[in-house]
Amino acid sequence: MIITNALVVSPDRDEPVAASIAVDGGKITAVGDVTGEARVVHDAGGKLAFPGVVDAHQHWGIYNPLSEDAETESRACAQGGVTSGLTYFRTGQYYLNRSGPYEDMFPDVLAAVQGRAHVDYGFHVAPILRQHIDEIPLLVERHGVTSFKIFMFYGGHGLHGSSDDQAKFLMTPPDEPYNIAHFEFVMRGIEATRRRFPELADRISLSLHCETAEIMRAYTDQVMRERTDRGLRAYSDARPPHSEGLAVTIASYLAHETGLPTINLLHLSSAKAFEAAMLMKSTFPHVDFRREVTIGHLLTDVDTAPDNGAKVNPPIRPREDVEALWEHVLAGNVDWVVSDHACCREEVKFGGDRDDVFVGHSGFGGTEYLLPGLVTEGTRRGLSLGRVAALVADNPARRYGLTGKGRIAEGYDADVALVDPRVEWTVRAADSESTQGYTPFEGFDMTAKVTDVFLRGEPILADGAVTGSPRGRYLPRN
Repeated sequence: MIITNALVVSPDRDEPVAASIAVDGGKITAVGDVTGEARVVHDAGGKLAFPGVVDAHQHWGIYNPLSEDAETESRACAQGGVTSGLTYFRTGQYYLNRSGPYEDMFPDVLAAVQGRAHVDYGFHVAPILRQHIDEIPLLVERHGVTSFKIFMFYGGHGLHGSSDDQAKFLMTPPDEPYNIAHFEFVMRGIEATRRRFPELADRISLSLHCETAEIMRAYTDQVMRERTDRGLRAYSDARPPHSEGLAVTIASYLAHETGLPTINLLHLSSAKAFEAAMLMKSTFPHVDFRREVTIGHLLTDVDTAPDNGAKVNPPIRPREDVEALWEHVLAGNVDWVVSDHACCREEVKFGGDRDDVFVGHSGFGGTEYLLPGLVTEGTRRGLSLGRVAALVADNPARRYGLTGKGRIAEGYDADVALVDPRVEWTVRAADSESTQGYTPFEGFDMTAKVTDVFLRGEPILADGAVTGSPRGRYLPRN
């Protein structure tokens, strides 16, 4: 195949360059003034050609069966220009609703997704039990899992904003608390694994959801006791920004103490979270911090989101925090932008009461709006197209060891998303392939549309419609 008449976007330069893209055997063989015959010629019509998006933060199977989400939510991925999705998995409630060793469980995870996904996929894994730390080398060597996660508030605060029975939620035995000491030992286990596999060390990393349970529990009690409002602003106040900042500080010092240099700070949502993250960067220059934000935290705030469907952890914040995030994006302090896609259908999301944010479940989908949303709002604010490509493709691919992903260049997988910057459209949940049925982005006006997407040279989106049978592959990173 040859894609002609494209404006190729590269993370190495601000502006796109007119070029053709030659593809053979699923790989890009040439970019530029391509000559020769091809079985298929696709005229891009002057559209932007982005590298296929690497959405490095998703949650397939959290509220729906994993096999079901793999099919439906990967279709939503294609709508957003996403060709590779990295999804989180842990033991305990939700996901497979099981506990035990990953040696037994992870093959079931792979089997549940195999043959169902429309995009390539990989997994981050959370060591919840003590034995999971011992299994980190096995996950790296046998299954190609090189990225791991800690949910810092799980040991003392509920997923949805209440102080649930955490042992029941995580399915941990009484003698295994999920706390700061556990986080330290996870870090030591990952660093030992990096030393065991030195050729993989740079791509073996730990990601952290940074919120502090004790702060959130106290502020939630205060909000519930003193206020009658039950909307997104109340939820933001119940999980205040300084709880993020404190958790970032704790995580960073533990990284320093354990000698683990590859740390990813996930979905930073506030000015205070970034204040702490940048302070830790200067305090511990030997730690290679990476900083993530979500498209939800960049496009919505507590006043513009249509309803409590925007409940997520950390919360959607007031406008001043949104503006602070954009300042950091434009300053180059953000390493990648993700969706944090977690399909949560209406009947589960709202818990029967749309007006009480504390009743509903946390998380929402949005992978289908990741690339068009960042192009729309980013270019309006002066973000270059090349920087967009770095934020959604190249940077996460490099950090997480997705060799062959993230660039339109010779030798890379032919993952290409064509974007028309001349199309204006309005987000409607009814147009999404996700089974969620609503979206916090409802009514948002976009000025760029993903029209065609190729996965390893094969079309998975054509003229805005998902096409073909599932052909996504598992991406081992060893």
